[in-house]
Amino acid sequence: MIFFLQLMVTGFVVGSVYALVALGFVLIYKSSRVINFAQGELVLVGAFVCLSLTTTYKVPFFLAFLLTMTVAVIVGLLIERFFLRPMIGEPVLSIIMLTIGLSSFLRGIVEIIWGTETRVFPPIFPSKPINFGGIVISQVYMWSFILAVLFLGIFTVFFKFTNEGIAMRAAADDEDAALSMGISIKKIYGLAWAIAALVAAVGGVVIGNINGVNISLSMMGLRVFPVVILGGLDSIPGAIIGGLAIGILENLAGGYLDPFFGGGVKEIFPFIILVLVLMIKPYGLFGLERIERV
Repeated sequence: MIFFLQLMVTGFVVGSVYALVALGFVLIYKSSRVINFAQGELVLVGAFVCLSLTTTYKVPFFLAFLLTMTVAVIVGLLIERFFLRPMIGEPVLSIIMLTIGLSSFLRGIVEIIWGTETRVFPPIFPSKPINFGGIVISQVYMWSFILAVLFLGIFTVFFKFTNEGIAMRAAADDEDAALSMGISIKKIYGLAWAIAALVAAVGGVVIGNINGVNISLSMMGLRVFPVVILGGLDSIPGAIIGGLAIGILENLAGGYLDPFFGGGVKEIFPFIILVLVLMIKPYGLFGLERIERV
């Protein structure tokens, strides 16, 4: 029983980080109907920026974290202004191809600046694990979970109660109606990319503190993809619930099935779920079903 609960708790922590990164996917899809295949590279850039500030420039971690978020917002705005805005009105497939090219571009920039070796953050959190009735959890996992939940809470409040958040929801529901109400769609696009880059950077810093930072961190975008499919591409609550569900299921599969199959089940399990969900609910658990009449 303790083993099961241990896997559940660890999966819950990992799932909260998945949910945070998935939020970026959902925001961009809701605002522009585009799947951003460069989300994983934004995770990578955020992790390396924070790592460089703390190790190379000896900036205290908390300040480095704030600076990283600022850099991420600027990167998101620049991407939207110079790469995405000229594509407004173009076919969605062309914009998706652009994000695939953007992912290669960002990954190349990272390799040129920081190389491909694995680097680690200096010890920031106490190494002594915390014991909750037999369930042991390291402090870096605990703080990662707190950080992810904090940001998910902040953005939930943002979308529900602020003018900008309500404008983003309105634009996502009906772009033409939002335009008629005086909402700037260009501003909404910029805001969506800035927030997507921000949550990706936070996710990168969190994961980097757990596993170290190297070029493979960009695969986080692919690993999170089943989360947004499970929850629904246009559902923010779906991203949160999907992230937690995938994190827990992935961890349980790793704990119980990996010993029988010699490993690797944990990595493919989210994609098995992805296929099953697509077969039963093509729009995800919370996604809106869109009917096109011809």
